[in-house]
Amino acid sequence: MIYSQLLTVFFGAVVVGARMVKNLDTYTFDEYVKEYDLEWKGDELLVRRGLFEAEVARIKAHNSGKHGWTETINKYSAMTRAEKASIFGRSKAVKSAHQPLREVPLPKDFRLKHLSELPASVDWRNEANVVSAVKDQGYCGSCWAFAATAVLESHVALATGLLYDLSPQQIAMCSPNPDHCGGTGGCSGATAEIAFDYVAGSGIVQEYQIGYDAYFGQDSACEFSKKTSPVATITGYTKLPENNYTSLMNAIATVGPIAISVDASNWGAYSSGIFNGCNMESPVINHAVVLVGYGEENGQKYWIVRNSWSPSWGELGYIRVLRDDSDEENCGIDTEPQVGSACDGQTDPVKVCGTCGILYDSSYPTGAALA
Repeated sequence: MIYSQLLTVFFGAVVVGARMVKNLDTYTFDEYVKEYDLEWKGDELLVRRGLFEAEVARIKAHNSGKHGWTETINKYSAMTRAEKASIFGRSKAVKSAHQPLREVPLPKDFRLKHLSELPASVDWRNEANVVSAVKDQGYCGSCWAFAATAVLESHVALATGLLYDLSPQQIAMCSPNPDHCGGTGGCSGATAEIAFDYVAGSGIVQEYQIGYDAYFGQDSACEFSKKTSPVATITGYTKLPENNYTSLMNAIATVGPIAISVDASNWGAYSSGIFNGCNMESPVINHAVVLVGYGEENGQKYWIVRNSWSPSWGELGYIRVLRDDSDEENCGIDTEPQVGSACDGQTDPVKVCGTCGILYDSSYPTGAALA
C-alpha cells in the first residue's frame, strides 16, 4: 500500500540525470531537502531529519567497513522502513493461486548446457538495440509492470530488430488480477507473469500512447481500448524451475533478459559494487526486477540486475548481486508470504535460494512479435 503521507512529503522529489557522488562528511540535511525539493514542516521536518541523520551514520559505518559494495544517500534516505516497503509489489506462490492462461513449458529443444559450456560473462546491454533506458516507477508499487515491460521490450527487439518504449502504465492499470497475487493490482502490486498473461491477450502499446501517470502512487482507470492500436504482442510466457541455478544461467545466456523476483528490502542505499547484504535466513521476496546478465570481477561472480528506481540509483539504475555456482544450496525460508506479496490464501512458508532469493522465481515471454 502506498501511504498518502508519503505522496505528500515526497511530491516533486525527482532527480534527473546521472548519479552524483556525495561527500557524506559534509552533506547536510538542509542540502538534502533542497536537492530533492522536499516540503517538510514542523514536527514532520524533525522526524525526517532524525531518519536522515541515522541513515547517514549507518551508511558511513558501512562504507568504512570491508564490504564488496558501497552505499549512499538518495531519495529513499529519509523514509521509514514501511514507506520503503510500499514501493515494492511482487508475489510469491503465483503458480499455486493464479491459474495462468498462457504459461508454456520450456521448449523441447531447450537443452540445459553444463555451466562450463556457457560464456564466462553475458550482458545484454552490450547488444545493439536490445535493452532500453532505465525507467522510474516512483512511489507506486508497480515494479511488476516495469519489470515485465522491460523484458517485453527486449524480447520484441530480439525478435524484430526494433526496440520500442512500451507502456508500463497500460500493464499496471489494465492487467486483471482476480486472485490478488502480489497485491490487488496497479500501485498495490501484482506479478510479471500476470502482466505477460495480459499482454498475450491484448497486446501492448508504446509509452507515448499511454503515458505513466502513477509516479506518486495513484491508480487510474485503464485507458486501453479497441481503438488503441498495440505495437507488439506475445503468445505466452515460460516460467523457469524454481531455485534452479543452471536453468537461469542457461536462459540468461541464450534466451535474453529475464523477469526475476528478489528480496530488495536492503537495496535502498546501494551505490556500487557487488551486493551481498540480504537476509539469507528469512528473506522476503518483495520486488520484481530484470536479470540482464552475469559476470565476474576480481574472482567474485555476480548477476547484473536492472531496477526501476531511475538511472540515478545504484550503477546507473543497475545493481550487481553476488552469484555463486552453488547458489542452489544458499537458501532461506520466506516465512511472511502474506506481507504485501502473496496471493490471497497463500500463507505457507516458501524456500528461496540465491543471494536475495534471486533463483526463486523467473520467467520470460514467448512468441514476441509486432502486433
